[in-house]
Amino acid sequence: MIVDARGHRCPTPSLKLQKAMREAGPGARLTLLATDPMARIDVPHLMAGLGGEVVSIDEADGVLTIVVATPGAPTD
Repeated sequence: MIVDARGHRCPTPSLKLQKAMREAGPGARLTLLATDPMARIDVPHLMAGLGGEVVSIDEADGVLTIVVATPGAPTD
């Protein structure tokens, strides 16, 4: 599932991701697209608080692509 939060400022990217995580349920992987550089800091804090995992963080052309695994996701 892709969560597009480009153009939104903190805390909107984290809030959109949290909502998508609830909808996706346990064991899901989600990709957040964000242009707010604070997402690089906020999302790992959010995932630590929720028991999820940040799988990867990449940046290209000013867009952060953050892949997360919801709690209960299978490990590779």
